[in-house]
Formats: sequence, structure tokens, C-alpha cells
Amino acid sequence: MEYQIDIEFKPLNEAISSLHTYICRKSHKKLDLSPSWAQETRTKLTPELADWLDELSIDQEWKFAFLLVYLSEEADVPGFVNWLSKQSTGDLYDRMSPYSSSFPVDMNAFKDKVLKLFTLWQDQYFEGISPEILRSLEEVAAERRRVQSTTPAWQFVDETTNGLIFEPIANLKKLVLIPQYHFQPINIVSHFNQLTLCYYSARVDLSEEDFMSAHDYRILRSLGEKSRLKILRYLHQGPRTFIEIHRYLKLSKGITHDHISKLRSAGLIHAHFEGENLTVYSLRAGALDRLQHVIMDYITGN
Repeated sequence: MEYQIDIEFKPLNEAISSLHTYICRKSHKKLDLSPSWAQETRTKLTPELADWLDELSIDQEWKFAFLLVYLSEEADVPGFVNWLSKQSTGDLYDRMSPYSSSFPVDMNAFKDKVLKLFTLWQDQYFEGISPEILRSLEEVAAERRRVQSTTPAWQFVDETTNGLIFEPIANLKKLVLIPQYHFQPINIVSHFNQLTLCYYSARVDLSEEDFMSAHDYRILRSLGEKSRLKILRYLHQGPRTFIEIHRYLKLSKGITHDHISKLRSAGLIHAHFEGENLTVYSLRAGALDRLQHVIMDYITGN
């Protein structure tokens, strides 16, 4: 690896992750959260905020909010709001310019929007989440830091992100890995010139059901479909692009994408990134090797 790898976590990270989760409506059915989470959350919001969030989308401007969270040294939403309120338009341009050659169309309006959005989300949703979520994420981050120095860099990133590979590119200097709960099992990747932020699925399971973890069960379910097994067999021959997999399966692009997404969420394939661009997929054979042990441990009660 030719870039620095950092593990970070602060409650502010999960605040933006939870907000991203609510706004990204098309992903709700794919998440580990209860299918009714969005509806239940909406009942906690004022009509004004609920309607506003319905209008928002995951666009370039929203991506800049993730950069602001990274640039702020504050740990929580109240601290972030206080910090951002004191930043002038010039300050924000100066802080963001090393990471991007483009900016929000109206920086002052963008600042006001982020301030209002985070304040309302904190008051109406985030301050009421289970403290166990934040404790679990802090533990995940601490565990990753403990093993980082004794694990090869490529293996560390692979194990942490459940299968992502970030290829060294010319201007990438730092990869920041941030555990997140709400958007599990999906990762959120944003690239800003020399910096890549990856909010990765922490695989935190807070259910008390006497069963295997949600992640392990996802692996089993992902294999129960003929086309996905065909993809794994095809990738055994070497890395392939999405188009190559699509042509091999002879299915629609939408169905092909859905099969690949389920294999990615289960950690059965690698997704290779150059910045934000996902270039190829490859087989993650180690995840298949682990599966037999997972099944036997559950059956034998170990």
C-alpha cells in the first residue's frame, strides 16, 4: 500500500450515516435495519423535517457534508454545529480546497442547510438512539486499531471492509475507514483528491436472537441462487468488470447488479476501487473457506 490508512470513529460519524440511511430511500429494503425503521423514524420527526428529507437526494452537495464532518475535529453533532456556525464562507473554501476542485454552488446556503439539517436530525432522532450502537462502534474501531500494526495493509483493509480493495492511485494519500451501523451491510465510499473516506459496515448485530449473526446468515442466503453461484465460478477465473459479468450471465443489467450487490454484502467477492470508481470484481475465496466453520459452529452450539 502506498497510502496511509487510518481508523476513525466519533458519534458525529454515525449521525451522518444515520441521516444518509434515511435519505437513501432506494436502499431501505437492502439494510439490516428493520423494514419498518424508516416509517418508525418518520413518526418521530416533525412534518416539516419529514417533508424536507423526502425532497433530499444523495447528490454531489450531500457528498460535501461528509467532507465537512471529516474536516471538523468535533466529536458530536452539537460540537459540529457550533464549529460550522463559526466558519466563514472563506474559511470553508480554504478548508475544502485541498480536497476538491469543485464546491457547492452557493457555499453560504450550503452551510445554512447543513446547520439546520444536523440540528433538527440531532434533536428529533439521533440523540434518542440506543447508546449501545455507539459503544459497539467504538469497540469495533478500537479492535481494528489493535490489529492494524500486526496485519498486512491489504489484508487489514479487506478484513475491515468485508471485501473492499482500494487500488493505489497517483494522488491518493490517505484512506480513512469509519465503522457504521445504520447503513449495514452497505459501505459508503467518497473520494476527495488525496483522500478516500469509507464508512464501512461494522457488522454489528444487536439482536438478542439465539441464532447466527445477521452477517453470517446473509452469506448463507446469498448462496441460495443459481446465478450467484455462476458469478462466483466465473470470478474464480480472474477479476471481471460488471459488463463482463452481465454478458456472461445473459441477464438484465438490473438483475445482474442485484446479484452482485448481494454477493458484495455477504463479503463473498472483492470490489476493487480506484478512488470512487469501482473497476472490477474478484473472488474472495477466504470467505467461502470460513463458511463451513460458521455452519458447524452454529449446529454444534460452539
